[in-house]
Amino acid sequence: MQTIENALDKLSRSKFRSKFHLSKKDIDYINQKGIEKIREHAISFVKDRLSPAYISNDGSQTPTSGHPVFKAQHACACCCRGCLYKWYKVPKGIELSEAQQTKIVNLLMAWIEKERTNG
Repeated sequence: MQTIENALDKLSRSKFRSKFHLSKKDIDYINQKGIEKIREHAISFVKDRLSPAYISNDGSQTPTSGHPVFKAQHACACCCRGCLYKWYKVPKGIELSEAQQTKIVNLLMAWIEKERTNG
């Protein structure tokens, strides 16, 4: 099992994944809302848009902008079930467990924190 640091390192070496960054507007939004509110948003997005066994618009359900969590999802390959399978071998067609959802949210939040402090 890879750690969050291992995953972030591997993602940083992907030409596509490494092009995503938080903008000043994203960081201002995070600071205004607070990091716990952003975590709540991440939990909701993962539960509603990523965890169902079947997603009618899988592959296009996550916008690339509009919310810091959306950028994190693309940067971390947690944007659709296809990317979850390709990067983390999470099978399609099975609802994500609470433990899997928590791991995804923790990865997203680690990326957001790294971007926010190093951005």
